[in-house]
Amino acid sequence: MNKIIGLGCIAFLLASCGGGEKKAEKQQVPEEVKPLVSKNSGAFNQSFGKLLDTYESLKNALVEYDTAAANTAAAALAISVKEVSVSDIQGDSTGAIRETAASYTAAIESSANEFISSADITKKKRQFQSISDAMYDLARTVRYDQEKIYRQHCPMAFNDDEEAFWLSSSNEVVNPYLGKKHPKYKGGMLHCGDVTDSLDYH
Repeated sequence: MNKIIGLGCIAFLLASCGGGEKKAEKQQVPEEVKPLVSKNSGAFNQSFGKLLDTYESLKNALVEYDTAAANTAAAALAISVKEVSVSDIQGDSTGAIRETAASYTAAIESSANEFISSADITKKKRQFQSISDAMYDLARTVRYDQEKIYRQHCPMAFNDDEEAFWLSSSNEVVNPYLGKKHPKYKGGMLHCGDVTDSLDYH
């Protein structure tokens, strides 16, 4: 049965992945907010690395369908995103990068708090989608250069036909939208998805 589900996912991806890539291409950071240099301060890198760690914990909790762990991770995320040292971003002569980064950190904090207050797992995943999109734009804006970040895509995250994205430190697809205990697919769609982008500013 898992093989059949897996083949269905592959067929779905072949039909829809192109659309996901086109969407990713449209979401580009405006040229004027790109930093002049790619290296940031140690304080900034440390705070951003902590943010990525808490995001990873949230993603993993969703994979496991562990709402208690997910709420704990979302609370940690809301704290860590406030601690991101936006003022330590370097190569920003006009302040546009810091301003843009601050708007993304505020969006992440808001979605993390909404995640916690949402009782339904599907609503939590919707907030995770918002968090993931803002995290991706934030990482590109500040050009975080301490590790490679992969953007991954699920073509059937909601209602079997709505796509969504997430971030990962690995190119292996472990899908937090479908996870290990999906009500319809169980764990059969855990590795359904593809990599649409990678951020590597080393």
